[in-house]
Amino acid sequence: MKRTSINQISLNSRIKTYLRNPFSLLMLLAVTLAVLITVVVLVYIVGYILVKGVPYLTPSLFEFVYTSTNVSLFPSIITTLFMVAISLVIAAPIGIFCAIYLVEYAKRGNRFVKYVRITTETLSGIPSIVYGLFGLLFFVMALNMGTSIIAGCLTLSIMILPLIIRTTEEALKSVPDTFREGSYGLGATRLRTVFMVILPSAVPGILAGIILSIGRIVGETAALIYTAGTIAQIPTSLGDSARTLSIHMYSLSRESLHTSEAYATAVVLLIVVLIINFFANVIANKFKRGKL
Repeated sequence: MKRTSINQISLNSRIKTYLRNPFSLLMLLAVTLAVLITVVVLVYIVGYILVKGVPYLTPSLFEFVYTSTNVSLFPSIITTLFMVAISLVIAAPIGIFCAIYLVEYAKRGNRFVKYVRITTETLSGIPSIVYGLFGLLFFVMALNMGTSIIAGCLTLSIMILPLIIRTTEEALKSVPDTFREGSYGLGATRLRTVFMVILPSAVPGILAGIILSIGRIVGETAALIYTAGTIAQIPTSLGDSARTLSIHMYSLSRESLHTSEAYATAVVLLIVVLIINFFANVIANKFKRGKL
């Protein structure tokens, strides 16, 4: 009864506040409308993909070898997982260490730090096709890597590096200064403080940036067409050319012969992203609880 009366009083006070200030009521309606539009659009897109693609998820679509008849997406799934793993192995350490330097080691007001931040913000706004052309000219042609997994991964690493740097930097800034002061007060060095106190506290925020990076890697098409190629085969080495799920879907829709299979590929792509995000969130929650 007490909780009900308290909630009723809170509701009445909110209504009075909105009646006194019509602008607050208008903003509430605008925010609610924006949320509803976002949810409706998301549900419509996901529902449309599921309705169009689920009926065509046949066993032949998951055969080990791709042919023009079965248009199997299994090689593309393996390639996508390779791309995600290798790109993160390259970009994540560089991005995290760069953010550690910017937040923990660089002096405040340093011009070099200001230039690095401007550079990362500029790189994050460059279209992916520009990255693809750079990867083609530098990795594929200048370094003679050819259209290969390693050329695509290096290009993707450059693409996601600004995102990892910025999210890691914000995660490190969110750690209270009292953590640092307490560690220094106990005689710990700066390096030990960073790796034993600050990084564990910032892991959830860092993983959030990595999850966003995974989404960009999985959904990238333009840059990989120029660097990784479009061959539908399971790569046996980093020098092989292969196609990811997004390129596979693009190729099928472009040919106009397997549009239904392209929708089925979109369903699988959606499931792969959800699975990767689920496991990343599980790891982040374990870090929050101190179980890792």
